[in-house]
Amino acid sequence: MRKHLLLFKLWFDRLLSKTLLQQLVVLVVILCLAYLLSVGMLACSRESWLAFCHDKSVKIGNPLLWPLYLLLDTNALNNMYVGNHGSGWLLFVSTTIFLFGAFIFNGWIIGLISNAIERRIKKHNDGFIHYLTSGHYIIMGADIMLPSIIRQILDHDERAYILLITAADANKIRENLLAYFSSQQLERLIINYGHRMSEEYYDDIHIEGAKEIFIVGMRSTEAHDAINVECVDAIRRYLAKRNDNLHPQRITCVFEDLDTYAAFKTSEIFHEVPKLGIEFVPYNYYAFWARQIFVHQRHADADGRESCNIPYPPVFGTGLLPEQHRGITPEDKHFVHLVFVGTTNFAVAFAMEAAHILHFPNFMHNGRPHRTRITFIDRNADTEKDIFITRNRHLFDIQPYIYQDLTDEAALRKNTNPMGWGRETLNPKYKMHDFLDVEFEFIRGDVFSHRVQQQIRAWAEDADGQYLSIFLAQPSQRLNFAMGMNMPDEVYDNNIPIFIRQDRSDNFVTDLRYVAYHPYKTPPKYHFVDVNGVCQEQERKGRYANIYPFGMSDVSFSFDTESLLRAKLINYLYETAKYPDNKFKSIIELDATPNAKLLQDATERWDKLSVALKWSNMYCAFSIPTKLATLRAMRGLTPTDTSHDTDPLSEDEVCAMAPVEHNRWNVEKLLMGFRKAYPNEDMYEYSTNETTASKLKDNRKHLIHHDIRPFSDLKEIRQLDYELSRYIPWIVRKSGSMINTN
Repeated sequence: MRKHLLLFKLWFDRLLSKTLLQQLVVLVVILCLAYLLSVGMLACSRESWLAFCHDKSVKIGNPLLWPLYLLLDTNALNNMYVGNHGSGWLLFVSTTIFLFGAFIFNGWIIGLISNAIERRIKKHNDGFIHYLTSGHYIIMGADIMLPSIIRQILDHDERAYILLITAADANKIRENLLAYFSSQQLERLIINYGHRMSEEYYDDIHIEGAKEIFIVGMRSTEAHDAINVECVDAIRRYLAKRNDNLHPQRITCVFEDLDTYAAFKTSEIFHEVPKLGIEFVPYNYYAFWARQIFVHQRHADADGRESCNIPYPPVFGTGLLPEQHRGITPEDKHFVHLVFVGTTNFAVAFAMEAAHILHFPNFMHNGRPHRTRITFIDRNADTEKDIFITRNRHLFDIQPYIYQDLTDEAALRKNTNPMGWGRETLNPKYKMHDFLDVEFEFIRGDVFSHRVQQQIRAWAEDADGQYLSIFLAQPSQRLNFAMGMNMPDEVYDNNIPIFIRQDRSDNFVTDLRYVAYHPYKTPPKYHFVDVNGVCQEQERKGRYANIYPFGMSDVSFSFDTESLLRAKLINYLYETAKYPDNKFKSIIELDATPNAKLLQDATERWDKLSVALKWSNMYCAFSIPTKLATLRAMRGLTPTDTSHDTDPLSEDEVCAMAPVEHNRWNVEKLLMGFRKAYPNEDMYEYSTNETTASKLKDNRKHLIHHDIRPFSDLKEIRQLDYELSRYIPWIVRKSGSMINTN
C-alpha cells in the first residue's frame, strides 16, 4: 500500500511540474469533484438551498451555480449574510464550502497565474523559449572567444539579433558578458539551451533562416574538433533535406588542433557544403593571432596610444618609432629573425604563418642568402624538433635546419661550435636542396639560463645583420610576463619588439608600453662617447616601450573581408588568364566590368574551387601587406604612406617582386602537404616529350608539384609570377572599392 502511495505521489508531482495546461486540467478535475461534494453537502442541510437561492438578494442566475459560486466568488459569503435567510445549518454548510473554495481554489488560481509568470521568466532566462525565425546570427557554443565574435557581429550590424546555443548555464553566461557589453547591447543577444548536434533542434532555432552560423564549441574539451565536424555535417544534412533553398550565407567552424586545421586546407571533407550555396570557413585561434601580427599589423599614434585594438609593429623593422618601421628592399642586408620561446600551439602556429607570409626581395643579395629565420628555444627542443619536422616533412626534405644544444656541457667546454645543419633529414631522392628563403632553427636550453641569455644578447646587438623579434609564447601568462620584463638590456636598448602572450586582457602590458613610450613632453636624451671620444646623444624611450600583448581571448575574432575579396580577385585573374601566353586580362577590360558583376563572377568561380586552391589564394592575399611595405621602401616612402599603393609597378619593381611571389609559393605548397616531384616524376626532366610531360603534370592531384624549385629554374610558367606582381595595385584598388561600396 505504501509503495503504491509513493508511486502515486511521484506521478502526481511529475504531472504538476510539467506544463501549465496540465496544471489547469488538474485544477478543473478537483473543481468538478469539489462541486459535486458541495452539492451533496448543501442537499444534506435542513433547509432547501434551492429555496434560499431564490432570495432576491442572491442574484446568481441559475441556482445550480450556487455551489460553484460559493467555491469561487470571494463575495459569496457577504451576499449570504445580507440576504439573512436560511437556517444556521445552511449558513454553516455554505460557509464551509466558501472557506474551502477561498483557501483552495482562489489561492490555487492566484498561484497558477504567478507560477505561470515565474515559469515563463525562468524558461526565458534558462533559454527554453525560441523567438527568432530569420535574419539572425547563430553561435553554437560558449567558448572564451564568445565576446569577440559578438562584438564583431554588432560592429558589422548593430541591429542584428544573435542567437547563442549552449548547454551551459545561460544566467552565468549572461552575467559574464556584462563585463564586455552594455545591457542595451545584450538585448540583441538571445541565449537558448540546446545541443548543436541535434538535427531535430534545428527546427526550433531556424538554422535555414540564419545569416551566418559560428560553430565554436568549447575548445577545452578533448573531442572539440570531432564534435564540430559532426555539427557541420548535421547542419548540411538538415539543409539538404529542405526544399525551400533557404540557407545561411556562411558557416565558420572553429578548430583547436593545428593538425586538424592543417588537414582542412587540403581535404575535401565538406565539399557538399558549397554546393548548397554556403561558404565554409575554418578558423583557428592561434593562426588568427599570427595573422593579426603578420598581416593586419597596426601602427601606434604619435603619442604611443593606439587608435585601434591591435597595434603591432612590422617584424621587418626595429622598434616603435615610425622611422624605424620599414620594408625590405632588394639591397637590404638584413634578414628577418623571429625567436619563439616555447613550442606551444601559439609558437607553432605563428611560425607556420610567418613562413607563409614573410618573404622579401633580398633573398639572394651579393651572392649571399638572406633567409627569414624562425627560431624555437625550448628545454625539450631535441624532441620538439623531431615532432615539428615530422609534421612538415616535405619542407625538410629539401631544406636543412639549424640545431644548437646550449646544455651540451662537453661540447661547450671543448669550445666547439654546437651549431650544425640538420642534413640528415634531406631526402636523397632529390638532386636539388637548400633553395627556400625560409629556414628553421631549434635551440635546446632554458631561456633564463646564462648561455641562452648570451645568445639573445648577441642577436639583439646584431642590428646590422637582422631584424629581430621575440615571442614569449609559454602556456603560463605569469612566466611570459616575467620573461618580458627581464630580457637582456641590449634587447630594450636596441628597440627589439617583444610580444608577450596574455590570456584575457592587454591593459597592463599596453599601459606599461604607453608610460615607457611617452612619459614626458620632451623625451629624455641618452648620452654616450663614440670611438672618436666625442660625446653623442640620442633619443631613447623607456625600457618597456616595445612590449606588445597578444593572445587575448576577448579580441580573438574578426571578419577578414579584405583578404577574402583579394583572394577571390587573385583566383579570378588566374582563371581568366590567357594560356599558354600566361597573361592576365588587361586592366582596361577588368575595369570595364562593374564591381557587382565582377564580384559575382569571382565568387561563382571561388565556390567551385578545391579547398587547397582556396587556401593557396588566401595565403597569396595574406602576403600583399608585406609586399606593399617592400614597394613603399623601394619608392622611398614612409611605412604608413599608402598614397601610392595603387600606382602601377615599374619593370624593375616587377622583376624584384616576381621571385618573392614564387619563393612564397614554394613554402606555401610544402607546408600545405605538397611535395617536390622526384626526378622520375618531374615534367621538367621530360619536357622534350610532350605526352609524358602532360601526364606527369597531372600528379598535382596527388599533391606532387613539379614547380617547387628555384625561380631561376622555372620555364615559361614564371610569367604568372610577373603578372601577379604587376597586378598588385589593381587587386588593392579593386578590393578597396568593393569594400567601400558594400
